[in-house]
Amino acid sequence: MDIQLARHGFDDRIRWDPALIRKYDVPGPRYTSYPTALQFTDSFGAREYEQYLLERPPVIGPLSLYVHIPYCRNICYYCACNKIVTRDAAVAERYIVALEKETALLSRHFDRRRRVTQLHWGGGTPTFLSPAELTRLMHGLAKHFSLIDAPEREYSIEIDPRSVDTGTIALLKGLGFNRVSMGIQDFDPAVQRAVNRIQPFDMVENLVDAVREHRFKSMSFDLIYGLPLQSPASMEQTLAKVLALDPDRVSCYSYAHLPEIFSSQRSIDRMALPSADEKLEVLHTIIDTLTDAGYLYVGMDHFVKPQDELAQALHNGTLQRNFQGYSTQLAPELLGIGVSSISSTADLYCQNVKTVDEYYALLEQDKLPVQRGLRLTPDDHLRRDVIMQLICRMGIDTGETGERHGIDFGSHFAREMRSLDAMEHEGLLESEGGQIRVTAAGRPLVRNICMVFDAYLDPSRQRFSRTI
Repeated sequence: MDIQLARHGFDDRIRWDPALIRKYDVPGPRYTSYPTALQFTDSFGAREYEQYLLERPPVIGPLSLYVHIPYCRNICYYCACNKIVTRDAAVAERYIVALEKETALLSRHFDRRRRVTQLHWGGGTPTFLSPAELTRLMHGLAKHFSLIDAPEREYSIEIDPRSVDTGTIALLKGLGFNRVSMGIQDFDPAVQRAVNRIQPFDMVENLVDAVREHRFKSMSFDLIYGLPLQSPASMEQTLAKVLALDPDRVSCYSYAHLPEIFSSQRSIDRMALPSADEKLEVLHTIIDTLTDAGYLYVGMDHFVKPQDELAQALHNGTLQRNFQGYSTQLAPELLGIGVSSISSTADLYCQNVKTVDEYYALLEQDKLPVQRGLRLTPDDHLRRDVIMQLICRMGIDTGETGERHGIDFGSHFAREMRSLDAMEHEGLLESEGGQIRVTAAGRPLVRNICMVFDAYLDPSRQRFSRTI
């Protein structure tokens, strides 16, 4: 069956099979990249990155930019992001100067005529910055890169509802952002207290009204399941409030409790966490409630309205995924700016240093603040292609894939095909005429299917969230 989705009979439905869900509920990557960041090595640093940029042939096509703002005013106990918790607003001044320096250094290697079709500010809390600082940073980017105002652009920013007011929403629209992502996590007051993130429904509702008033193209909510004190019943109430606010997209992420790695999680009472079965039921509640309300399940963690561009891209086979998540924009290169940010090109990944002190020190020496990275091998390219087909198209065209990479798919992936045969027997996959398609029962388990093709996967997988 052709995997060009809706036009050829793609099934939008999800089937929840409890036995299969429990069997495959193991830790695994989210595959915002392949290979994943765990494979990056310190032997690839700033010198290697600059040498690559100098020697590569000219690249045409649009650019994607990611800007990382690490600061937060408050600690959210569940958080696994690279962040700096401070109430000192003055720290942002030096950081913005450093961002401007990195932007200038990077821009020397990229044609000024290349349009930035995708821009995302994440954190941390980007709205930690004052209105003047937000404005200065956007103008600094525009000085060196071709920001656009075309309607097809995806310019998004992550918003902590506790850190903005309606005036900030108006400013963001004026600066060119046309999408916002709000960190909701959960509306239940008890859950909010347990994770130290208090944001009443009325606070969020006022911001939603402002987003609509200023005609942003899209509004997304982020939810987390598996938080302390969550239950299927409490999630039903949270989802009722989510649906009342009617976001265009809802992203749902699994909480991974790793206090030995993320110190803030030590403040969470382990005994208050839902059991493995309860957590699965919370996810089941999310899937049923959102799909019953008309949202479509896209990829691994997104729910979107049927008219949303992501839904259309899923159906016509043009959906993309990178470190910014799912997108309709295909930019051959993503440039990460700021501490810990990740860049990707056709042939490599690299990541900036993770502390602001290292970041400042390297930029003061006029060096790009890259700490580690990875050059892709031909096998990496092949496996990345297969994994991205699975998570963006819910299937693999084995014939076209073999032609692109000069292999016989079945022979090259003989071991992997045996694993897929077992999954097909369980009802997760269907195959016909060189097409492998993820079924309704397999869609919640697509990360597990991707893992079959991951040549680097550590069997212990202790550093990943669970796939379900």
